[in-house]
Amino acid sequence: MKNTILAIGFLWTCIAFSQADQELIDVVEGEQYRAQQLQDFQTNENTASYDLLYHKLELAVDPAKHYIKGEVTTEFRALENTDTITFDLSDSLEVASVTTEEENLSFTHINNELTITFTKGICEDATQTVKIAYEGTPNKNASGEGFVTTTHNNTPSLYTLSEPYGSRDWWPCKQDLNDKIDQIDVIITAPAAYKAVSNGMVISETKDGALMTTHWQHNYPIPSYLIGIAVTDYEVFSQTVERNGHSFDIVNYVYPESKDKAEEYTKVTVEIMNLFQDLFGEYPYKDEKYGHAEFEYGGGMEHTTISFMGNFSRSLIAHELAHQWFGNKVTCGSWNDIWLNEGFATYLSGLVENHFDGEQDFINWKRGKIADITTSRNGSVYVTDDKLDNVGRIFSSRLSYNKAAMVIHMLRQKLGDAVFFQGIKNYLNDEELAYGYANTDQLKAHLEKASCQNLEEFFNDWIYGEGYPSYDVAWFQGEQNELNIKIDQSQSNRKVDFFEMNVSFLVMGAQGEEKYITIDHTTNGQEFAIAVDFEISDIIFDPKFDMISKNNTIGIDIEAVAELEIKPSIENTVNKTTFIDAKK
Repeated sequence: MKNTILAIGFLWTCIAFSQADQELIDVVEGEQYRAQQLQDFQTNENTASYDLLYHKLELAVDPAKHYIKGEVTTEFRALENTDTITFDLSDSLEVASVTTEEENLSFTHINNELTITFTKGICEDATQTVKIAYEGTPNKNASGEGFVTTTHNNTPSLYTLSEPYGSRDWWPCKQDLNDKIDQIDVIITAPAAYKAVSNGMVISETKDGALMTTHWQHNYPIPSYLIGIAVTDYEVFSQTVERNGHSFDIVNYVYPESKDKAEEYTKVTVEIMNLFQDLFGEYPYKDEKYGHAEFEYGGGMEHTTISFMGNFSRSLIAHELAHQWFGNKVTCGSWNDIWLNEGFATYLSGLVENHFDGEQDFINWKRGKIADITTSRNGSVYVTDDKLDNVGRIFSSRLSYNKAAMVIHMLRQKLGDAVFFQGIKNYLNDEELAYGYANTDQLKAHLEKASCQNLEEFFNDWIYGEGYPSYDVAWFQGEQNELNIKIDQSQSNRKVDFFEMNVSFLVMGAQGEEKYITIDHTTNGQEFAIAVDFEISDIIFDPKFDMISKNNTIGIDIEAVAELEIKPSIENTVNKTTFIDAKK
């Protein structure tokens, strides 16, 4: 039996969150708040009967008026023989007509569904184009999503925010996670005093008296919730990204009263963009642009090519930019897999902290994440089906953001940087996934192929399983050149019977020597002998906070030492050892 001394070096009774932590909380709370509609939404069965090819949104708006008038032209391909198709459209908007080039079509509009009937029917694989004319006063949602009119500095402002199901509040669309639109044109007519912002590139701006019509075009596949518009008295400035002989602009649309600060704060975007390109491949929309549009909201929204920003903090810039790869280029194929969007965006904000502020700040970032994750013994990264009616669970900062981010880091530690980043690049560039949808198993398959490892156990424990491990470590230096360690583990949740993990230690010498070691821990009671060519004064468990754990203990294995011929030097080592638990 060993005598374990509880660690006293890192006892945490209160975690002081950094500014970046608070900014993430603001982002998550905003996403939880605006996602309340998810609880009432059921995907229309009829929306599965066709494949969207093209949308042209022609919209007339005025930020001073909570009203929209539009014509939406949609081209689609039928996936089965049918004589009807259905769009999602709020009952607060009135449909004036639905037409093809040949005829007016009959329709019904009830229960937020617009169902269109085709006189002659449509055959499987046939393409058809319809134009829907509509107008009305969009719902004013307490969650701040959908179609929003507000003010900044007493100036009228308008924006849309559609994740997850707010698109139907301002245009007839298909809201799901299985069908991206191949191409869109967004043509906005608004008072000429304002600038109108949307996805992609500006094709033209045409002034007609007191009105300005701005034509935006986006030529990459996009889901409905990532289409957005914003209109107010924006001022515009740009930065340019130069890479491999190709350049594109980062275009910023900001309030006049914010311009000076925004110009200073957004400078960092270019370096963050290049960091992400180095790690994950070229910016997915480099043939168009990236940009920011300021809006009256806490946090941000990663609309494709144009993130809407409630502020210009570095962590928010990083989080929303990261989504252009993780969430926009490759989108989670169900809300069960939301961690594929939010976990990666969160982890990339941590990589930005490491890049700009150094390793110690990144260690502190990880420590803060672990402290939050381990406030509960329960909860999986993957959102189980029985939790899909719980918006707070889907957008849980502890699980979908922080735990997912740390699990991604643990995968990186397990696989090594070269294999990890190559596997992620392969995932992002998979022809079946790029500019489409993905699930957890598809990411796992790419990492397994890149590493030639079976990751079933890891994913079962850390993605689908719940909780975290606690370690009980006993060590002694029986010979001058050998460290002996025995490791036991318990689990916070019985849904995981054992976390097979690489466990790291920093071995510290009496004369200031240091040695970093990693042990592959696979069973309880496992013993290890490691060559160490100095007298050991201390060992620190997981010194860089690379692993989720809590309530760890570490100490001299008194019983093992007693079996040896005790020498004064060993007794002195025992007496002067400081016992440190880097996770408690």
